[in-house]
Amino acid sequence: MEYPTRVGLPLARRLFAELLGSAFLAALVIGSGIAANTLSPSDTGLQLFENAAPTAAGLFAISRMFGPVSGGHFNPVVSLADAAFGGLRRRDAAAYVPVQVAGCVLGAVAANGMFALAAISISTHHRASPAHLFAEAIATAGLLIVIFSLARTHRTAKAPAAVGAYIGAAYFFTSSASFANPAISVGRMFSNTFAGIAPASVPAFVAAQLVGGACALLVIRALYPDVTPEEAAEVVLPHPAEAR
Repeated sequence: MEYPTRVGLPLARRLFAELLGSAFLAALVIGSGIAANTLSPSDTGLQLFENAAPTAAGLFAISRMFGPVSGGHFNPVVSLADAAFGGLRRRDAAAYVPVQVAGCVLGAVAANGMFALAAISISTHHRASPAHLFAEAIATAGLLIVIFSLARTHRTAKAPAAVGAYIGAAYFFTSSASFANPAISVGRMFSNTFAGIAPASVPAFVAAQLVGGACALLVIRALYPDVTPEEAAEVVLPHPAEAR
């Protein structure tokens, strides 16, 4: 397969950006969940809003911070889909995934520490019902369709706002509160707080997210059969690739 040949940043620098971005993402999700539970202990709807709004706004910010370096994936499903379209080398995608997971675990530890909780506390919040898994597949598919539709139509500058808006909305229109990300699913195991997920629920969540990602690839190819590697390389934000 031919890949876009642009001189740019080395893989190590892009991996560092993915690590930091993933850590900030987990800290956003978990930290705002802890704050929401503290501020509104008796109102679940308000807690969800107080978790969703900072996550949506924070996604916009961290995408703008780190996207110009690595693309701002922070999500293994996004990286794998990008590799499937030829925008990211497969060996680079294989490097992105563990770094994203590690970043989300670091972010969970940081969020716990910021609220004077144990650095690691394993969540007991079981979430893997059939409805939740169906919701995760839909949430993940929708996320990829948003991202790659913008790339195909050369509107990647709008991607940070669009992704933040979509995830913020998906907190409410899905029963699972839209994890839509295997790395954040793993990271959230390590915080027994509002945003946590029990380890027993994670494999099913990740499987549902991968299924949603695969379905999204089919939808994107049907809508935009001529997606090029050059266009896919702009996901989520335009960024220089390492010389090939």
